[in-house]
Amino acid sequence: MPRKAINLTCKVEYLSILDETGKLDKKLDPSIPDDLLLRLYRAMLLARRFDERMLVLQRQGKIGTFAPIKGQEAQVGAAAVLEPGDWLVPSFREMPSELWRGKSMESVLFTYGGYNEGGYIPEGINNLPVSIPVGSQTLHAVGLGYAMKYRGDKSVAMVFFGDGATSEGDFHEAMNFAAVFRTPTVFMCQNNHWAISVPRSRQSHSKTLAQKALAYDMPGIQLDGNDVLAVYAGAKEAVDRARSGGGPTLIELVTYRMSMHTTADDPKKYRSEKEVEEWEKRDPIVRFEKYLRGRNLLTDAGVEEMDEDVRNEVREAEERWLEQIGKGVDPLDMFDHAYAEMPPSLRAQKEELERELSEKKR
Repeated sequence: MPRKAINLTCKVEYLSILDETGKLDKKLDPSIPDDLLLRLYRAMLLARRFDERMLVLQRQGKIGTFAPIKGQEAQVGAAAVLEPGDWLVPSFREMPSELWRGKSMESVLFTYGGYNEGGYIPEGINNLPVSIPVGSQTLHAVGLGYAMKYRGDKSVAMVFFGDGATSEGDFHEAMNFAAVFRTPTVFMCQNNHWAISVPRSRQSHSKTLAQKALAYDMPGIQLDGNDVLAVYAGAKEAVDRARSGGGPTLIELVTYRMSMHTTADDPKKYRSEKEVEEWEKRDPIVRFEKYLRGRNLLTDAGVEEMDEDVRNEVREAEERWLEQIGKGVDPLDMFDHAYAEMPPSLRAQKEELERELSEKKR
């Protein structure tokens, strides 16, 4: 029998709307309202200033190791298309998206300050806690999507992960399950070119990471991850498709972390300063600001005023965090959120700690 070509309809596209100078491709304009454009800019600026302050706090020993987000702020474009009933499933570099979705800066500081209370999710905010094990959260997001589809809920689960996670089995299991059961899951791969010290070229021989969607017969697209308009447009298309029953999508955000992997890392040992300088020219905040200035939505005075405003917001959040440390924290709470019904062994431990705490108060 002769060989026959299999007709595969899938393809991978790349989308960029703003170039490095902030010039818009008018044919691709997602027509975002002016007020939302300014909200997106402010959210990106707030995340940058908060990230800078957290680095200072870490160096002062006031918080522990964390993963800086500098250079990856355009992710808020994806979070902006989600509705309140949707779920955000973050990795450890999605602070901008978490803040957009209602997480407080105090909560972030509690988390990296080593307080269990940092993982608390207020009622009405559909964000899962930060996931540290690489790629494990992709399975959680698919589970959420499956449950929502089973219940007839039209909500969507959006999960973030890095390029390194695409080398994990969890990622492929999640993609396969999502495709087979057509769950409303949007996979957001933040390809920042480095999985700690392992370069993108050593993660996969694939020309793109987005093309991994083809193996699971789901749509895949590569976006300019430093262009908030492209991120918004690509994510909206995927979320709308998932919400209407069209199943999952894999999105690759081509971006770059301009800082270290975590504050315990020295990137100078594995990458060149020239590489960083080249990517600094594509800074997502600078690019977006140029666009907004060209639209007369921002002026010098407006930029200065907004910058001062977000710096004050960060300072006030830090002050509230410092005031709250040690107040209203009940160590017995840690026993109450692991099981729906507390097992006898855990109940015994809780009672033992309760006795010890009572004796100390005497």
